[in-house]
Amino acid sequence: MKRMHLHVSVDDLNKSISFYNTMFGQGPTVIKSDYAKWMLDDPLVNFAISQRGTKVGLDHVGIQVDGEDALSEMKARFDAAELSVLTQEGTTCCYAKSDKHWVQDPSGIAWETYHTLDSAPTFNDAKGQADSACCAPSAQQVQFISRRNNAL
Repeated sequence: MKRMHLHVSVDDLNKSISFYNTMFGQGPTVIKSDYAKWMLDDPLVNFAISQRGTKVGLDHVGIQVDGEDALSEMKARFDAAELSVLTQEGTTCCYAKSDKHWVQDPSGIAWETYHTLDSAPTFNDAKGQADSACCAPSAQQVQFISRRNNAL
């Protein structure tokens, strides 16, 4: 099974939680001081919001998969589309440890496909960056991967 993942940066977490609780008809499955996540079955979506000092709006989108085989399948799709891929193994992001692959669409929107391995007590791996934004790679990181791939 694959589940759509959407992550939105918000300017007021509490008001946004209240709004999305009402819209989805249920509360979040994970809630932190700067983050909330709803694992919805109808619609089938992993919807997350965070308040971490970044631009308000869509942060990134993705596809959450159930296992390594499905993650490998998604990586093969990215490769077949000749997209520059940034791979992260055992990375911590959004209070979860995951294996993931990142790409950017032609408009620069970050997409991830990932398999969650475990929960994590911190938002991300970055030491001393408590106010850092979500873990989506910057355009510069993906451009670097693209240049590196083109050089091979």
